[in-house]
Amino acid sequence: MKYLQILKKQFSTIMKMEAAATVNLDKTCIKEGQAEIRLTNEKVFYNPVQEFNRDLSIAVLSVFTQDFKAEKIAKGRKNVKNLSENIVEDAVGTGGNIEVPVTILEALSATGLRSIRYAKEIPNITKILANDLSEQAVETIKANIVHNGVESLIDTSHDDACMLMYKHKHPAKRFAAIDLDPYGCPSIFLDSAVQSVQDGGLLLVTATDMAVLAGNSPETCYSKYGAISLKTKCCHEMALRILLQCIEQHANRYSRYIVPLLSISADFYIRVFVKIYSGAIHCKKSTSKLSMVYHCVGCDNTVLQPLGGFKPNPTEKNPDQMKAFLPPAPPVGEHCEHCNQRHHLGGPIWSAPIHDELFVTRVLSHVEENPQLLGTAKRIQGILSMVREELADVPLYYTLDKLFGRVHLETMPMLVMRSALLNAGHRVSYSHAARLSVKTNAPARFLWDVVRHWRSLRTDVTHKIESDPVAKYILSQDVISAVDLSERPDANPNSRRHGRLRFQYNPAPHWGPGARAVVNVGEGKMSKAIRNQNKKNKEKRNEKRGHSPEDEESRKKCNTDTLDTTV
Repeated sequence: MKYLQILKKQFSTIMKMEAAATVNLDKTCIKEGQAEIRLTNEKVFYNPVQEFNRDLSIAVLSVFTQDFKAEKIAKGRKNVKNLSENIVEDAVGTGGNIEVPVTILEALSATGLRSIRYAKEIPNITKILANDLSEQAVETIKANIVHNGVESLIDTSHDDACMLMYKHKHPAKRFAAIDLDPYGCPSIFLDSAVQSVQDGGLLLVTATDMAVLAGNSPETCYSKYGAISLKTKCCHEMALRILLQCIEQHANRYSRYIVPLLSISADFYIRVFVKIYSGAIHCKKSTSKLSMVYHCVGCDNTVLQPLGGFKPNPTEKNPDQMKAFLPPAPPVGEHCEHCNQRHHLGGPIWSAPIHDELFVTRVLSHVEENPQLLGTAKRIQGILSMVREELADVPLYYTLDKLFGRVHLETMPMLVMRSALLNAGHRVSYSHAARLSVKTNAPARFLWDVVRHWRSLRTDVTHKIESDPVAKYILSQDVISAVDLSERPDANPNSRRHGRLRFQYNPAPHWGPGARAVVNVGEGKMSKAIRNQNKKNKEKRNEKRGHSPEDEESRKKCNTDTLDTTV
């Protein structure tokens, strides 16, 4: 009897805690952009921090849909002469204009907020399909579609996202754009997604498993993305490049390839916007866009090893012909030339440009002309301004704190470092992914020469240098380059000079990827906060208890004692 009373008491306590943690979502109303969402179930996932993600997607799609229609119309008019009369009548609408349907799939829709905002804020859209695996989520989406009056533009779907995309892989059924914003890793959706996007269509992909992509678990990264991640200061840009190569590999299997338009690292996630095209001959060029990465464990220097390359091979018939070749390897010696330490090998990563500067400029202009349409317009303008300034042909970056911290020196001012690089004739930029980033085409040897020159000007040199073999080795080498630290005006980039909101501080109330939606774990599942109550105490008790008693009476007594302690 006592045992049953204790169980009832424990169950009652848990139910009270669950009830106290439950929010009355029947009255919860979310307003974002032109959409108004009403949540009717606590298991429908919504993350307010992702407003920047949704705003940026709206800005990108607004520009993309114009380009997509223009490309299709130009291609249609070029080919229309070769079509039969019946097909011409189907392809050409009233007034002789070619009709180009623009369909968008939001594969993991949750509340439907993103789809509703797309319908209300992006012009030129023909149809949006909002899909979710949760029946409760789909019911919420349907109610919100009616509430926002967009029934004519949005259809709902209750299906597995992968199966839904496989059903649309036929060229006649493909989508103009597919938006994938999953919880965690998106790789399980990529095989179906790359087959279900039209030629010239857009694939929007988010990944929130940054610990895996940033080098904390390289073996997990390989199993999910097909690449080894490295724990380095430029890990956020490397995460973008790992995701891009993963999408490219999935696309190549079906004679398709990607063209990145914009790749963003923000808050706790990365977001890429890539166009998908078909063409087996272009897939052969993928090896020249991918590289392995040699990472020095001592000084954090990175060296890229391309998987392939192309060189001119002109003939009389084709003077512009190119020939593929395998580059020599490895590009580094057994030990790092800068610090005499060994290397780790990571990758492959996407080593081609990750942005389209012209497209980014057009998106930035669109946001600047319509700042009232987006709640995070200032932040979008700041990030896109930095993206536009990034050196497109320079993968990865250094960080100022790592360069000088490695040799125990006070960090040089950023404008002084940028001036030194420019004075030597090199190019330099920030990366939007890190506040203290230095992206430059200068050789690593020159950067360490700047560090050594800076050390020669310092009087407050720390004694830690002598006891650190790596720092001692780096600083003991001679300065072979002319280093000029005089500041110059162009060292200060326009985005900084004009006071753009370039880097966002963590918004405290809701920052983070959030908990996985409960429906993805199982119906009626106890919340994580409740499940982990006194978790450490339970682990300690289990350690003290040792093995369970063999006889039944002792087991009952042991269980009763444990329940008494827990309650």
